[in-house]
Amino acid sequence: LGGGSNLLISDAGYRGLVIVNKIKGIHFSQKDDLVVMTCGAGEVLDEVIAKTVEMNYWGLENLSSIPGTIGATPIQNVGAYGVEVSSLINSVTAINLETDEEKVFSNSECDFGYRDSFFKTTLGKKWVVTEVSFNLSQTPNPLLEYKDLQPLQSKNNLTQLDIRNEVIRIRSEKFPDWRSVGTAGSFFKNPIISKTQFEALKQSYSDIPGYEVSEIEVKISLGWILDKVCNLKGFSKDGVSLYKHQALVLVNESAASAEVINNFAKFVAEEVYKKTNVTIEREVLFIEK
Repeated sequence: LGGGSNLLISDAGYRGLVIVNKIKGIHFSQKDDLVVMTCGAGEVLDEVIAKTVEMNYWGLENLSSIPGTIGATPIQNVGAYGVEVSSLINSVTAINLETDEEKVFSNSECDFGYRDSFFKTTLGKKWVVTEVSFNLSQTPNPLLEYKDLQPLQSKNNLTQLDIRNEVIRIRSEKFPDWRSVGTAGSFFKNPIISKTQFEALKQSYSDIPGYEVSEIEVKISLGWILDKVCNLKGFSKDGVSLYKHQALVLVNESAASAEVINNFAKFVAEEVYKKTNVTIEREVLFIEK
């Protein structure tokens, strides 16, 4: 485990050894404008981002306020507000649990995809991430294409701290506080579908947001579908709900069991498929044994 914030654990528990990764340490090396930051996998992501902002290094500020540890970032290809760590990761060091081999994976060897990587495959799960290196920059490079951040484009002398503070503000309004509410944040991935399927959906739902990811694929907003198409935003059943401010988020309101949460998530997926013929995938990993 890193922070364990993206998991749903079976009510039966887990019959096996559970290791919490507490590997610490942060090291910086500079060459001209490039700053390579190497972090132990057990470092807390948001604390590391706060440090990079304090040191005026650009790159990670859009990922502020995401729970979890550094070691989880390449596994999930963590992303938010127009930035994914795959665009910043230099290398990932990991140890093979079967052979004890230590290997440094290049960015390309990580085989990054949308909320995906080599480390989520059957072979990849044999490797435990121990260290991650990121390429940061000393040259201002604000990434403000994401709709919620576009108002910052008019601000003069924009700093990483300005972006970090705005991201924290936005997230505090959209997401419940995971420190006090049972939630794993966004429970589902935004679906990536063919352009043909997207055009067909637009015939029924002309306002559906879509973002081109390749010549043949479009990423669509599941939060919009859950709200505008399925009318499930704020929907509650058996003590579980879709959050009133962000429908992608499941909230455990009354200590519901993992089984109840799992069934609720299945119900949501079925409703989306009925209305759109789109199959959705979870971000959250269900652990059972």
